Amino acid sequence: MPMVQSKTDGGGAAQNRAAQADAARGCALHDSTARRLLRRMRRSAVAACGLAALALAAGFGWFLWNLPADEIVLHRDADGIVVLTGGASRIADAIELLAAGRGKRLLISGVNRNTTSDEITRLNPDLGRVVSCCVDFDRSLNTLGNAIETRHWVESRGFRSLIVVTSNYHMPRAIAEIAHQLPDVALLPFPVIADKLHAEPWWTHGTTMKLMFSEYIKYVVARMRIQFDPAVTARTEAGGAGPARLARVFAASAI
Repeated sequence: MPMVQSKTDGGGAAQNRAAQADAARGCALHDSTARRLLRRMRRSAVAACGLAALALAAGFGWFLWNLPADEIVLHRDADGIVVLTGGASRIADAIELLAAGRGKRLLISGVNRNTTSDEITRLNPDLGRVVSCCVDFDRSLNTLGNAIETRHWVESRGFRSLIVVTSNYHMPRAIAEIAHQLPDVALLPFPVIADKLHAEPWWTHGTTMKLMFSEYIKYVVARMRIQFDPAVTARTEAGGAGPARLARVFAASAI
């Protein structure tokens, strides 16, 4: 007996095919939307990376432009002197400033645990008397530690002005950290220029370029940490430790 397909069966099959077609179109539309979104995200990520690289390069240029290129002559004295260890001739230059009467006392910050005043005197025999009477030490391990120990030393002595001695490339970060800890104390930078930087431009040697860029990155990280450090926000607002104050500090050293 021949079989007759009912209209109901035919209509159901057509509906199934229509539903499958709608589902396929929905999937295709979803895939297309997802691909467009991914492309936009990739373009945004590339643009963000490009802007970040441009900002980093511009900031590095600003950092290099503001580095002292020559040793300066101080035209005013201060209550105290602090030298941050780590570079050639920093300590000798700081002791000479102390001997010249530029400050009442000297803090050598970040010395090795085995370093003593006798060792400093042995390396600077002509200045032994000054070292024995007027030099203090701390054993801090990094620039932040230098700044914190410097604050303790300055506050215990009641000093209101301070000569900061360190390498020229390290000076921006050192001033930022110390200014953050001591916003009400006048800071006079005394940058020490390495003999190698005197003799040849820094960009002619890969090692020196790496040192400069590494110090710039450390400076940026320090500035970000200082900006969001709630423990000393009140002190920062009182005196400021941003780029504007750094510019004022460098300008003041020549007054």
